[in-house]
Amino acid sequence: MNLANKITLSRIFIVPIFMIFVVPFPDWVLESGYLKFINPQLTSINSFIINYGNYIAAAIFVVAASTDGVDGYIARKRKQVTRFGKFLDPIADKLLVTAALIALVQRSELSGWAAMIIISRELIVTGLRLVAAGEGIVISASAWGKIKTITQMVAIVAALIKNFPFSLFTTFQFDRYVMLIAVLVTIYSGYDYIAKNIKVIDYKN
Repeated sequence: MNLANKITLSRIFIVPIFMIFVVPFPDWVLESGYLKFINPQLTSINSFIINYGNYIAAAIFVVAASTDGVDGYIARKRKQVTRFGKFLDPIADKLLVTAALIALVQRSELSGWAAMIIISRELIVTGLRLVAAGEGIVISASAWGKIKTITQMVAIVAALIKNFPFSLFTTFQFDRYVMLIAVLVTIYSGYDYIAKNIKVIDYKN
């Protein structure tokens, strides 16, 4: 396995680690009789996650998201582009964002509608790309797609760290507004992809 694919795989393996820090253990786990012998340890870990998990999760998210594009660059530079890499790369990206959105919804810090819109857009575009790939057509990332990715990343990080450091001196809910922008950009970028590549879908078959 080449370096580019290893980097892509690392993004996938990071997702459960990210989830550990962003979502504390539920009460049923802490109160489970089967885990009673380590209950003090679990409670201590949960306390740490509640107090500091957001910042660690945000750091993990930034590191993982920053590797997006690095693997592709390395693969192209070393001429090591593989089908396995092409298959894994979009999956890794979407797993990370989806995990963050679901975690924020679970913590009641994000509307389910916002998460549904963002995830639905990714599924639709992925489906369109799969159809195109089956016809030997490659749909490259658009400028709006890249803007969408950046706004989503900023919105998710802002939500994870609860607007820090802005929260120290203002009550302005930066995360809410940037998430709204991310949702609007997501909708438009999805429309842009479909409008430009609708010809890929053959309505007669």
